[in-house]
Amino acid sequence: MGEAVEAKYPPLDVITIGRASVDLYGQQIGSRLEDITSFAKSVGGCPANISVGTARLGLRSALLTRVGDEQMGRFIREQLRREGVSVEALKTDKERLTALVLLSVEDEGVSPMIFYRSDCADMALAEEDIDEAFIASARAVVVTGTHFSRPNSDAAQRKAIRLMKAKGGKVVFDIDYRPNLWGLAGHAEGFERYVKSDRVSAQLKTVLPDCDLIVGTEEEIMIASGADDCLSALKTIRTLSAATIVLKRGAKGCIVYDGPISDDLEDGVVGEGFPIEIYNVLGAGDAFMSGFLRGWLGGESFATAATWANACGAFAVSRLLCAPEYPTFEELQFFLKHGSKHLALRKDEAINHIHWATTRRRDIFQLDAVLAS
Repeated sequence: MGEAVEAKYPPLDVITIGRASVDLYGQQIGSRLEDITSFAKSVGGCPANISVGTARLGLRSALLTRVGDEQMGRFIREQLRREGVSVEALKTDKERLTALVLLSVEDEGVSPMIFYRSDCADMALAEEDIDEAFIASARAVVVTGTHFSRPNSDAAQRKAIRLMKAKGGKVVFDIDYRPNLWGLAGHAEGFERYVKSDRVSAQLKTVLPDCDLIVGTEEEIMIASGADDCLSALKTIRTLSAATIVLKRGAKGCIVYDGPISDDLEDGVVGEGFPIEIYNVLGAGDAFMSGFLRGWLGGESFATAATWANACGAFAVSRLLCAPEYPTFEELQFFLKHGSKHLALRKDEAINHIHWATTRRRDIFQLDAVLAS
């Protein structure tokens, strides 16, 4: 791959590929979706969230997908720009609508959700959307599970993988398993985490050999391998891939495996979780991935990357929305140095001030220009 190809775009650390939606979060906490009367709007979807999360942590990130040619698509584009995420590869689909998701926090760890994704813009992603020079501008690409569920988006992600490997970059796989997005659960089962499927496992197993980093929960590790328990799943993945494997364990933290898988599940780099009140689990995995990528791509140890990942996940579960609630690097470092007396980080005034101060728009209001007009 020549220098002219690589110089076409500004350099990036990471490109994320796949879902980009508008999340509508019910604001009546503890209520069923049936009873919600008002919603808060934010950018959502695994790769969109990761693009924002990594940008807030100081990485040069981009989102590669499609949005609709309407107000919600423009909302996503404008919000990403405000966050410093490159939208060079964010395509506008003039025929399809931007995806929507309705969500509520009904109880601790229970968040019903409805995906409005019938023929949505991001699932129309195709090979022609993958520009060789754009992929060449990045150090890593993140592919995500849902976009292997359709032939066109599957082909698009595999093209990105081939191009990234050809230039010697890193391929990251966020398994991101949502059974009903594979047609395995009903519309009301958006929160369903695991449905065994030989079809899905067979599809995802073909992705594993090309990966440098594979990240998933116990259920996601099982679906990617086809095995019926976590240890067997890890061993199966290791037979197919030399990638670093990160097992997300929620409040228990994570384990990083960078070599052979022994019979002891704990035989890896164990990243301890943080004692945080669980307020909303949705989006926590994307915050986790953002923190891990900040460490991993920055050359930090697995232990440091795991700590940053778990801390970012803790911020996410302690707040309502997804991407808007993720920490900046300054916020993360303050928390790791000083901790918090609150199990609910959203109640910590010092942390909230840093969050507010470090996520403001950089546009400076010119009062003199207004007065002169």
